[in-house]
Amino acid sequence: MGHCARVAGHCKRCEGDLPFDITMAFQPIIDVGRREIHAYEALVRGPNGEPAGQVLERVTDRLLYRFDQACRVRAIEQASRLEMPVPLSINFLPNAVYEPEACLQATLEVSQRVGWPLERLIFEIVESERVPDREHLQDIIEAYRRIGFRVALDDFGTGHANLDMLTELQPDKLKLDRQLVRDCHRDPRRQALVRAMVAMAEPLRVTLIAEGVEEAEEARWLFEAGIPLQQGYYFARPALDALAEDPAERIDALYAPPPHQRSAACR
Repeated sequence: MGHCARVAGHCKRCEGDLPFDITMAFQPIIDVGRREIHAYEALVRGPNGEPAGQVLERVTDRLLYRFDQACRVRAIEQASRLEMPVPLSINFLPNAVYEPEACLQATLEVSQRVGWPLERLIFEIVESERVPDREHLQDIIEAYRRIGFRVALDDFGTGHANLDMLTELQPDKLKLDRQLVRDCHRDPRRQALVRAMVAMAEPLRVTLIAEGVEEAEEARWLFEAGIPLQQGYYFARPALDALAEDPAERIDALYAPPPHQRSAACR
């Protein structure tokens, strides 16, 4: 696959309309320690809420570049229209970025047009994308940082997003995969792995986010283990072209003693 052709500073392959419609759903990333929404992740959907899998089935190799650009533009436009008050996190396909500066022109232009601050953009590297050229991926990360973006490595711990990537890449954030998070409150093996990640994160200067949090017990254990940034159905499901309902009640519940402790205290 060759490099993107540049026309007037643009990536020619990235230009043009998609032959199908897309929209975005937004799911919050919660800062449990601060009891507030830290950011929102934009998740692609069909125009009637069709799941991401159905949308991605229509993305051919020929449409890959345009699809990546269309998702970025649509996410920023919708976030601006919804008056999102926190940073926006957008998934990106590293194999669709061959000249970072050229492929970012549409992102920069829509941000300027709607008044979206560049420092409030986070780009998540999709782990399902196998990128054999790690040096090129590091070039992308460095180019994004120069502009003011932050970069996250998604679904860390499974698929292609494993420890060896950190020997060469320096993302700002790591999103721990649901496979590590599930039942972490009662699984000693997962607890050992998560604690190892927490210990590793500080000297590497990366921030951990636990994704796929579905139970209060998982959220509470992760917070106590040192991971306040969390995302998942426990807090809120993705909302189609809307911001999630206030998750304050779910967050506050994490600070209350578990039911068995409350009942014991009443005896």
